[in-house]
Amino acid sequence: MREWIAVVITALFLTGCMQETKNREFDAQYFDYFDTFTTFTVYAEDEEQFQEYKELFESELKNYHQLFDIYESYQGLNNIKTINDNRGITPVQTDEEIVRLIKFARDEYETTNGRVNVAMGSVLSLWHKYRTDGIAHPEQAEIPPMQELRKAAEHMDIEAVRIDETRSLVYLEDSAMSLDVGAVAKGYAAQRICEKLREAGVSSALISIGGNVQTIGTKGNGSPWRVGVQNPDTSSGQSYLYALKLQDLALVTSGTYQRYYEVDGVRYHHIIDPETLMPGQEFASVTILSPNGARADALSTAVFNMPLEEGMAFVESLEDTEAFWVYEDGREVFSSGFENYVEK
Repeated sequence: MREWIAVVITALFLTGCMQETKNREFDAQYFDYFDTFTTFTVYAEDEEQFQEYKELFESELKNYHQLFDIYESYQGLNNIKTINDNRGITPVQTDEEIVRLIKFARDEYETTNGRVNVAMGSVLSLWHKYRTDGIAHPEQAEIPPMQELRKAAEHMDIEAVRIDETRSLVYLEDSAMSLDVGAVAKGYAAQRICEKLREAGVSSALISIGGNVQTIGTKGNGSPWRVGVQNPDTSSGQSYLYALKLQDLALVTSGTYQRYYEVDGVRYHHIIDPETLMPGQEFASVTILSPNGARADALSTAVFNMPLEEGMAFVESLEDTEAFWVYEDGREVFSSGFENYVEK
């Protein structure tokens, strides 16, 4: 959901004042996973060690992409699409990572009072259809009728998603519902991949999966990673708003400027509020900082769907979490500790 948020910015801020380090910086880029652009930057002793890290990263990235895919099937693999295809029919035995993802998503649903819901695929698919048609034929662009949205919303009860952890079974009880994990999948994948990279000995890396940025340690010279926050005003000559100093942190931004279409001069983006069933019109972007990339991903959507006062109180109640709001008119608001990460 955050395709290009930090891609340009990552490249912009990876350079900096260098000190002596025995490790070298290596980079790799990918275009084939999660329908977005991915970058992997890591410090390694030599080319051979980098290739080991790169192979691990690419293998895990491909694995999570296939597991969490809601559009494509893969031979010998039961993924999210398989679960959706068997809704109301039969439980699906799948990888434990899918079970973990759904459990995590349930927890975030409860924590955010339903502001992020992976069970609202029925509503999101409706918006996806109208958006795709509207982009292909702008002169005929329409928004989904509220009657259709409300009917679809009758099938987004997350309690109808049944899990048997012991046997890794997932079953959708409602034959008209579907899962859409776009609000959590890339952040979850980034978090898990970083955990596996650490286990393999990586102590300095930055990954960006469609703008879901996660850092391991510091750069090879001991300085923090420098990552920028995208300016949601794409017509501006200023591509980023702030440079942030990150160490063992994730940064995720949800914005209105990535996937959208226009109807009668009004922009309708892809972040749909589960309560109104419509795209919010208050914020242009919401950025979350958290040590956990999966959490940051989920919260960026949830907080985007909250009024500022509610969102601020919610963020301030969370440990080690900060947020940055940009209104549609360009106004900016920081949570109490966000500015501590801004490079002066």
